[in-house]
Amino acid sequence: MSTPLLAVWEAAASSPYQPSISKDSQFTVGAFLLLIALFLAGVFGLNLKFINLPLLGVPASLAFGFGAVYMICAVGVYV
Repeated sequence: MSTPLLAVWEAAASSPYQPSISKDSQFTVGAFLLLIALFLAGVFGLNLKFINLPLLGVPASLAFGFGAVYMICAVGVYV
């Protein structure tokens, strides 16, 4: 007798997970995102207008967040 969970497990065994960013290029992607974040945060810090928050601040924080996770994974610390 097969359970639904066992059927899903067996179906998943035939198609392994393939990440969108390969393990070999995680360091490059992470370093690039952190560099972009540093640049955008620097430009954001130079200007004092509120319009820059959606144009510079949000992309900088997203690039820093994803770049930090990619760099952590690239050096072998998994979160």
